[in-house]
Amino acid sequence: MSIENKVILLTGGTGSFGQKFVEVALSEHNPKVIRIFSRGEFLQHQMRLKFNDDNRLRFFIGDVRDRDRLYRAMNGVDIVIHAAALKQVPTCEYNPIEAVKTNIDGAINIIDVALDNDVSRVIAISSDKAVQPVNLYGATKLVAEKLFIQGNAYTGGRGTKFSCIRYGNVVASRGSVIELFLAQRNNGTLTITDERMTRFWLTLEQGVRFVLNCIEQMQGGEIFVPKLPSMKIMDITDVIAPKAQKRIIGIRPGEKLHETLLTEEESSHTHEFNSYFAIEPEQLFHDGLGMGSRPTENFRYSSDTNNQWLTKEQLKVMIEDLT
Repeated sequence: MSIENKVILLTGGTGSFGQKFVEVALSEHNPKVIRIFSRGEFLQHQMRLKFNDDNRLRFFIGDVRDRDRLYRAMNGVDIVIHAAALKQVPTCEYNPIEAVKTNIDGAINIIDVALDNDVSRVIAISSDKAVQPVNLYGATKLVAEKLFIQGNAYTGGRGTKFSCIRYGNVVASRGSVIELFLAQRNNGTLTITDERMTRFWLTLEQGVRFVLNCIEQMQGGEIFVPKLPSMKIMDITDVIAPKAQKRIIGIRPGEKLHETLLTEEESSHTHEFNSYFAIEPEQLFHDGLGMGSRPTENFRYSSDTNNQWLTKEQLKVMIEDLT
C-alpha cells in the first residue's frame, strides 16, 4: 500500500519524526490528508506556519489517552502511524503511572479505535530500549510492541493490519545526546556517562523513509528493524568538540552501555533482507509465510558487535547537514 491519496493519522505529529514525515510525505507522495494528532497547541501552530497552511494537513488537539477523541480523529482514516509516547527515560522513571497511561493505555486505545474504524494499516514506532528493558520507558515500549503485534488476532474479517518499527537513536533529534553536546560545547565541557558506550544511529529522514517502506510491504505482525551503523560515544565528542574537556559522570539509572535491536531468541523467527530484519510472530514464521533469509543461529544485533560503523568524517557530515 502506498500513502498516495490516503488519509493518514499521525499521533505525536508535532515531534521530530512527525515534522520530517510530513515534509517528505507532502513533497514526494501526495497523501490526501495527514491528520496531526498531538497535545501541543503552540507546536501545531508553528507546524501550520512551517508548511504554509497546506490544505492536506489537519490539526487535531488530543491525547492518545482519550479514546473518544481518537474515535473522532480516526474516522475515515486509511493508515495510522503511532509515534506519540513519553520518551525521556528520567521522566518515565519519575512519573511511572503517567508513562503507563500514555505508552501502554494509549497503545490499547489506538488498537481498539483502529479496529472499530476499519483502518487498513497501523504501524507503531518502537525503540531499541524495548529490547530486554532495564528502565520503565523500555518496559512500556516492550508491552506496546506485544499489544500491537497481538492486535492482529482481533481483526477478524476487518482486514486491519498491525506492525511495529524498532530503531535506535536519531541524529540531532529533540533530547538526543548530540543535541546535548552541541549545547555544552560552548561551555567547553562535555558530560559523558561512560567512555565505552556505543549506539546505533540514523537520521530523521532515514527513519521516515524506512517507515514509508514498511507501510508498503507490511503483512501484519512484523517488527521491522533497519540495519544501522554504530558509533562510539567518544568519537561523537571528538567530532562535536574536539578541544573540549570531557567529564565522566557515570552511567545513569536505566541506561545501557550498548544497544540491542534484535536478540538471540528473536533471531529464531526473523527473516533478513538487504537493509533490514523482519521479526515475525513465531507461528507465521514456522508456517513459512516470510520471504527473507534466516540470520545466523543465535544471532544478536547489538551496537558493540555491529559490522557497520560510522566514521568520524561521516558523522561530521551528518551533523553539519542537520545543523
